[in-house]
Order: sequence, then structure tokens, then C-alpha cells
Amino acid sequence: MEDTRSVKLLQDKLLEWYGRHRRQMPWRAEEGQSPDPYHAWLSEIMLQQTTVTAVKPYFEKFVKRWPNVRDLAQADQDDVMHMWAGLGYYARARNLHKCAKVVVNEYDGHFPDDHAKLLALPGVGPYTAAAISSIAFNQDYTAVDGNVERVVARFYAVKKPLSDVKKDIKEKAEHLGRGNPSPCDFTQAFMELGATICTPKSPKCVLCPWQTECEGRKKGIAESLPVKKAKSAKPKRDGQIYWVTNDKGQVLVRKRPAEGLLGGMIEFPSKGWDGRDQDIDHDDFQRIGLVKEKVRHVFTHFELSLEIVKYRFSGDLPDSAYQWYKLEKLEDLALPSVMKKVWKMAVS
Repeated sequence: MEDTRSVKLLQDKLLEWYGRHRRQMPWRAEEGQSPDPYHAWLSEIMLQQTTVTAVKPYFEKFVKRWPNVRDLAQADQDDVMHMWAGLGYYARARNLHKCAKVVVNEYDGHFPDDHAKLLALPGVGPYTAAAISSIAFNQDYTAVDGNVERVVARFYAVKKPLSDVKKDIKEKAEHLGRGNPSPCDFTQAFMELGATICTPKSPKCVLCPWQTECEGRKKGIAESLPVKKAKSAKPKRDGQIYWVTNDKGQVLVRKRPAEGLLGGMIEFPSKGWDGRDQDIDHDDFQRIGLVKEKVRHVFTHFELSLEIVKYRFSGDLPDSAYQWYKLEKLEDLALPSVMKKVWKMAVS
């Protein structure tokens, strides 16, 4: 490990670089302004497993609709899920709403500046707590995301698979950040370095403030790091989904259970792919066709192929879980991406 003086030099170099090259983000406080804990928390939850480009419009529409945590806590969960639709990993949205309620009910609408209390909030894990503590409250924590892991693996020329050395990488990152003069800026600078300079492919080493000290660059192996184990092929699932319409121009939908895959989202009836078949009684349904092309969608842990079967039905609803919804109003529902694909393909 570097001595205190060399770490201090690295910190100064990174902070100086960040001061000149920091990107403008809708959730990032302008230079000289105090960070908004609500913005820091909301953005970090959204950015989990998602790119900055994808998150920006979602963040902007969320803060326009719910400018502060009190507004979000008072929102209807279905509205939150609808606003989140398309961003994926829907448990984040459910926990987001739960967390807002806890912050309002237990902390009078103010995010706690105590790290342990942050960790106890719904949906807030070690990374998110470290990010909020450092960015919102300028406390001496280093948030270690995928960008930071990549920077550290290259800086120390770590040749073991990343999955085997995550704890060591985290410790090294915290060592590089510990005691820096501005944790708020340092955390964002560390992530920014990985996002804009130390990129997965073709890292811009000549522009890096740490190029002189980086072992990966000196050994000529930076781009090959971090080492990742070969991914096993995702299992494949098949199923049927039913596009059921009536003579009023409505389509049959239902709400999924609150927990589990796509929890709380709206879907079309289906069977054979998620372990919770919602098969309908076809005796009262008139089959009117089969969409030639199947809907294909990739989830985190499996690949899905769905056959769309079209039905016409004008009787009573199959059960209380179902409802009719006007076709032109479907965009108002919290439809996940896979269901939007079904909708688009069924009407094309």
C-alpha cells in the first residue's frame, strides 16, 4: 500500500482533475451549492444496474412530479410504478416508495446523516449508504460501484477474477479515499474517472490523473482488467401470453403480486414462464389468431420467448384480479418493458 503522502497526492490529483472535468448531472449540486440528500438518494437508487443516459429522463420526471421526499411518500404506489416502468429491477421502485415513507414517518422528512440509520432504510445497502453519506453529508466514506472497481483493479494490476477479489478491491478503494479533504467530491470523482476515462474498452490513459502511478498502465495490461469469469449461458423460458379484447376497444389486464418478478406491475394474462400461471377459461373466449413473431425479452437471470395468442371476449371478467382497459389508455398503466413489447407486437 502507498504511504500517507502518496495517497494524499493521488487524492489531490483526482480532485483537481474532477474540478476541471466534472460533468453536469441533474442530481449533482452545482459547484458551491450544498447537495440535496433527496437527489443523492433518488439518483443512486435509479443508477443501480442502470446507465446514466437511461436514468437522466427518469430522474427529471420524478423530481418534477415529486420534488421532495414528502411528496414521494404521499404518492400512490401504482403511480410510482408507472413512472418507473421501463427502468427495470422493479423491486427498487417498491423499496423507493417504502423508504420515502420511513424517512417522512421516522425522520420528519429528513434523510438521517447517521450511516447506520441509512443502512437500515428499505432498499439502501452498503454501497448506497456510502454514496449518500459521502455525497449528501460529506462524510468519510468511499462508494464502490462497478466504475470504481475497474479503476482500482487496473491501478493495482489485480489479475484475479473480479468476483473473487471484491472485498480486497473494496478495501483498496477505501484506502485510496480515506481521509481525503472532500468526500463529497472524491466519491463522485472516483466514479467519474471510471465512467469517462478508465472505461471498459479503450481507456483514455493519457488523460488519466493517475496515469503515472497506475500499475496496469505501466505493465501494458490495463485494458484487459478487471478479469471476469466467463458467463454461463442464461436459461431459456417459453410461454404464452393472451391478448384479449372486447367489442368496446378494451384489452384485458391484471396486476401482478406486489413481491417477486415485476412485482406490482400491470400485465396481460399469460402462462408457462414465471411459475404463476394465469391461464383463463378458453371455453368462453373466441380465439381469433396467433401473432407469427414471438416476443423475446432478456431478464437478469433468464431469456424469455412468448407466443401471443389473440382472443375476443365480451362476457364477465375471469375473476376480480382482471380489468378491462381502453387500448389508447394503456400508456397510463405501469407496464414493464416486456409487456410493452407484447402490446406493440399485438397491434402491429
